[in-house]
Amino acid sequence: MVRKTSHIKRLANLKKIPISLVGVKRNYDRILNDTTKSLNEWTGNYEAVEIHLGRMFSQVFQKHSKDEEEQLFISGTKTTTPSLKKVSSAPVKPWFFSRVFALLGFSFLLLWCLMFVFSSDKVSTGLTFIGSLTVPMSLLMLFFEINVYRNLSFMKIFEIFLIGGILAIIATMILYDIVPISNDMNFWAAFLIGFVEETAKLLIIIYYTNQFKIKYIFNGMLIGAAIGAGFSVIENAGYTSQYGLITLLIRSWQTIGTHTIWAAILGAAVVIGKKTKAQFSIYDFSTKIFFRFYLFVILLHTFWDWTIPFDIFYYCDLQKILLILIGWMMVIVLIDAGLREVRTLQGQRIIERKSRRKKRLLK
Repeated sequence: MVRKTSHIKRLANLKKIPISLVGVKRNYDRILNDTTKSLNEWTGNYEAVEIHLGRMFSQVFQKHSKDEEEQLFISGTKTTTPSLKKVSSAPVKPWFFSRVFALLGFSFLLLWCLMFVFSSDKVSTGLTFIGSLTVPMSLLMLFFEINVYRNLSFMKIFEIFLIGGILAIIATMILYDIVPISNDMNFWAAFLIGFVEETAKLLIIIYYTNQFKIKYIFNGMLIGAAIGAGFSVIENAGYTSQYGLITLLIRSWQTIGTHTIWAAILGAAVVIGKKTKAQFSIYDFSTKIFFRFYLFVILLHTFWDWTIPFDIFYYCDLQKILLILIGWMMVIVLIDAGLREVRTLQGQRIIERKSRRKKRLLK
């Protein structure tokens, strides 16, 4: 005990940080490591995942050329998809999504000025659409950049974003007709809402992953994010038309941690759940490796809709902020799993090439 105390004192003196803050940081790091380690076990790894947001988003404020933007958009075709050997397994550093966010955000401000400065009520529909689109589309571009395989074109993802998002809404409406839900927003009602909406998105995710024979974690995350983003845009626009623009402003920042990332987690879960099989089948629903992710997302949605009956969670939307952090922690763990998958596949290719070369020499 004396040694630990003296170590903390030396660390505090070295960095000129109060001992109490050093202790808080040590506890924070321990909790974070334990949490990411537990979540990472779901992906088949038993190590903690280091979270370095500064490093991950270090390219956001760097200058990038038009050529870099164009290279990103033309990826995913037969001639622009890199071989597995050339796929990067280095930590991802997305940046283009921030340009999309800035463009849509600036467009939203211009429409806002038209409506309230110049009293033009004819732009309300455009304001609702751009406002509903800004965060989901930016997040979709983030997952598009994170897909290091570069094997899905932007047009294909845009199609999934539009059609997949609408199909997910249709599936939701069908399930709402089947599953009776009380108007009283208690825990059970919130759980059923989470079950219905996440299951509806999951069914569409499974359809697209099976159709495109998706077998990589990053691909599953991207397809899920596209469906979730399309779902989110439609839902945000619907609530805004019903309750007004203040709802749009509230839902816009909350969208950072809702349908898009929830569906991205489900997309990764489908790929992890079916393992090496070409198709995800109904039997894979019952597997532990998939069901944990599925239940995790349903519970995130449940606690998003259900208000925890403690006053502390009312302040500064603490409940929503905590759920956003938990959701993104899982996303970062899955990104780490995706990069680990790249390294594993590249290692297998090297072993296969050596084995073939050895067989040729023996002949």
